[in-house]
Amino acid sequence: MTTPTPQPGLMSITPYKGGESELEGLDHVRKLSANESPLGPSPRAIAAMREMAEAAHRYPDGGATRLREMLGKRFGLPASQLICGNGSDELLGLITSCYAGEGDEVLYSRHGFLMYPIAAMAHGATPVPAPETDYCADVDALLAAVTPRTRILFLANPNNPTGTYLARDEVARLRAGLRDDILLVIDAAYAEYVGRNDYDSGASLVAAHDNVIMTRTFSKIFGLGGMRVGWAYGAPDIIDVLHRARGPFNTSIMAQAAAIAALEDTAHLDAARAHNDRWLPWMSAALADLGLDCPPSIGNFVLARFPGGPDQANAADAFLRSKGIIVRQMGGYGLPEALRITIGTEADNHAVIDTTKQFLADT
Repeated sequence: MTTPTPQPGLMSITPYKGGESELEGLDHVRKLSANESPLGPSPRAIAAMREMAEAAHRYPDGGATRLREMLGKRFGLPASQLICGNGSDELLGLITSCYAGEGDEVLYSRHGFLMYPIAAMAHGATPVPAPETDYCADVDALLAAVTPRTRILFLANPNNPTGTYLARDEVARLRAGLRDDILLVIDAAYAEYVGRNDYDSGASLVAAHDNVIMTRTFSKIFGLGGMRVGWAYGAPDIIDVLHRARGPFNTSIMAQAAAIAALEDTAHLDAARAHNDRWLPWMSAALADLGLDCPPSIGNFVLARFPGGPDQANAADAFLRSKGIIVRQMGGYGLPEALRITIGTEADNHAVIDTTKQFLADT
């Protein structure tokens, strides 16, 4: 007898594992493993979700029309060139399914987001990592890795898990070096945290080219990770293709309401950004003072590399967990000597530094 055979590439995938939320035997933990906002969702978003709960028997607007209109107004983009999804993860997979398949290659930087190679393999394509320089995407290395089979190039900017970024001119140089039949996907999940003058989320490149798409999310600074709302801005033809392929009701009625309310609450957004602006440099400097190597981050997290290598990083992770602090191991990203630490509340941040200091003193 035979059994159904999965499509090529699927059995090569190591399933993505999100940041843990619980520790056995501990009632209270400090979760700093998933780059969630320490301020949580907007109170207005919470109220919108509660109100919409009474309409949970209704199907949502499949096109997320009002949300797209709000996004267009907020970011100065044409709503007709926007698409919403069940988190930006769904959109990344949808893009891959529409533009890459068996025999094709999907290119990304070596320490880029794990969903890029997973999406490629899930659709029969071959993931191709390009070397980085100082834990940052390298335009020349990416262009050198392009082959006749390259169909998609994923660029996380800022990058998760390193926190590094490419300046506007470098991303433009990357696009200029690509064939027109290669889709450049700029994953700007952390764009709202960035205040650098030389940074661009990718919107300007989308407006100027037919082969660029920018993805965004409500999971980070907006604090709606549990609602799963993402969105993308692309050329009309690309957005048309994605709308044809997406699920008919891929963003729930409650998620749409929460996202609209979150967009309206600019005070909460400003508070979340101000909190990160204060504590990101503090955390980076405090970890560096302990002797850890931290690439400059402009996200809401810090990558901490331990001088003792993977063994020390694993021991530090175990020690932090024993004290109720959950951070993220980075072996799956090819960084086994590192832990990624989300910026938390003031108390969380001090607990991380105090506990790490204790660990280093005891070893």
